[in-house]
This record gives sequence, C-alpha cells and structure tokens, in this order.
Amino acid sequence: MPDDLHARLKVFEGQPAVTGGTGKDPVNEPMIRHWCEAMGDENPAYQGPSAIAPPTMLQAWTMGGLSGHGRPGSGRSSAYDALFALLDEAGCTSVVATDCEQEYLRPLRPGERITFDAVIESVSPRKTTKLGTGYFVTTRMDVRADGDLAGTHRFRILKYAPATVPEPPATVPEPPATTPKQPADHPPPDPARTTPKAHRPRPVINRDNAGFWAGVAERKLLIQRCTDCATLRFPWLPGCNYCGGDGWDTIEAAGHGTVFSYVVMHHPPFPAFDPPYAVALIELAEGVRMVADMVGVPPEKVRIGMPVRLEFRIVEDDLVLPVFNGSQPPGPSTGSQRPDPSTESHP
Repeated sequence: MPDDLHARLKVFEGQPAVTGGTGKDPVNEPMIRHWCEAMGDENPAYQGPSAIAPPTMLQAWTMGGLSGHGRPGSGRSSAYDALFALLDEAGCTSVVATDCEQEYLRPLRPGERITFDAVIESVSPRKTTKLGTGYFVTTRMDVRADGDLAGTHRFRILKYAPATVPEPPATVPEPPATTPKQPADHPPPDPARTTPKAHRPRPVINRDNAGFWAGVAERKLLIQRCTDCATLRFPWLPGCNYCGGDGWDTIEAAGHGTVFSYVVMHHPPFPAFDPPYAVALIELAEGVRMVADMVGVPPEKVRIGMPVRLEFRIVEDDLVLPVFNGSQPPGPSTGSQRPDPSTESHP
C-alpha cells in the first residue's frame, strides 16, 4: 500500500540534525577513568600522562547530559525537531535505540575540545515489529577534536506506534446443573495455590558463552583466562579486551566474593518473580565481577562490601543458576539445592 507518511519523511533525508554542536566538557581524565572502571578495562593506553580516551567513548563527549540537547551550544536543528513532530502526530510516539556504528580516525586525548555536526542520513520505509509499527531513523555524526575529524558515529532508532495487545473476550462460565453445598470444614480452594507459577526466563546461550553454562550444569563457575596475557575476563567474550588475543582457557572460581553494587527490584512486576528482591554486582575473589541474585538475606539488608558465598540453585527442573548467599561467611561453594521460599532467587 502507498505510504504517504514515508514520502513526507523522506524529505528530511540529508538535512542537518545538529550544526556546530559543542561538547559540554573537553576530553578529560576523570571521565576516562570512570568509563574504564565501569567497563573493567585496564588497558594501559588509557592511563598515565600520555593517555588516550577509549575509542568507544566517542559518543560520550557529545551527549547533552541531564540538561538535554535543548541547551545553548547543542546545535540541534529545527529539521530534526520537525521530523520527530511529524512522527509524533502520526502516532509514532515511542522510541527505542536499535544499533550504532562508529569509525575511529584518530585517538582523542585529554584537553581536546569536541565539536560535532550531524545529518539525518535516512528514514526507512514503514516497518512492523513486535514493539509496534514505525520507521527507522538513522543519523550520522561527525566528531572533531580541536577542529580535526576524529570519528564518525551512526545512530539508528525506531520511532514507532506501540502495538496494542487485544484483550481476550469476556466469557461467562455456564453454571453447573447442580451446585453442591461446600462443607463448612472444607473452604473453597485458594486460586493462588491452584494457579501454576509462570516459568522463569531462560538464559540466552550462544557459542560465546556455552562453556560457561556447561560449567554451571556441572556446578562450576568458570572464568575465562587469556592464554596470551593471562588476563581473566567475565562475562565470557570471544577475545581478550586487554591484549586482543583470541586464545583462552578457564579457571574455576573459588566461590566467594563481596557485593560491589546492588539494586533492589520493586518494579516492573513479572509473573515468575515476587518483588522486592536484590540483584547484585559481585566482585569475585579472582578480581572479576558478575551480576547475580542475592539470597539468604532480606533485600533491605544487602550492603556494599558484604561477603557472599556461591551457591547453585535448581530453580526449575531444567534450570540451574549461580546465586550468592550473604547469610553465611565465605567458604566452599555448596551444591545444588531447592530455594527456600523465603529467600528464593530472582535473576
């Protein structure tokens, strides 16, 4: 069918999205340090007096922060705002980022001032996804450091109208021919006890992490180790993010660590979980960090620095998960066990 809206959207292709944008801060060591700490990247190229910024920080120097892109110096064009207003009017009011592509032409160094320009590169024909129906909008940003082109960043989003889930038609059950009277000492069944609990989400297993989940099935928490530089890494990756080597073997984690950070989940509700529950970033004794459930202690008792011990929980007959117990001092990790209802895990 003809898509008149797409024809109107195509007019914006090639028009500027940002002109003369300026970074809120010059390239600086504190931001580089925070980035590397968050990513667990200890590459020496990002440290010391001759440090460079990690290339993947390219977009970070252009972001608007809490004040957004409407601030002076953001350079956002009226064409970009008009494009999004047109999509909003058509009911495409939701946005989800889909992917980005970056090209690095030279490294960025502390002290350099960042400027950038962006163009609306393309607007796709109408697409129907599970999220809803809308249009993919791609912008290309050219990032300059002290006037020199340093990199290009393509960013693609889906601007869509959320799909509606039809409600099932209401049905009125037919009454039985005879309704026997329920004895006083036998109350009607509790629906919460008779309704089966929803299945928990399964981990996505691929060729990069299959070895990890094979270890979990054997009640082992395996950490990758680069065979070139011996750097440990977690989560599992196809190559070393320190030296770039693609050879690796594994070591088995000792099974204890501390809470590096955590969050207590209250929302959104999900049928397989019972909030509130705590999910923690655990720093293992080996130095790597992993996200897992906290069990054995109430969510409100979880604290940064709390010592924890590894357990393997049989969550369902075909699902075993590594979790961390904060109720006992660190020691040898225990085998699989069914969760106590009061401390059930929720990854």
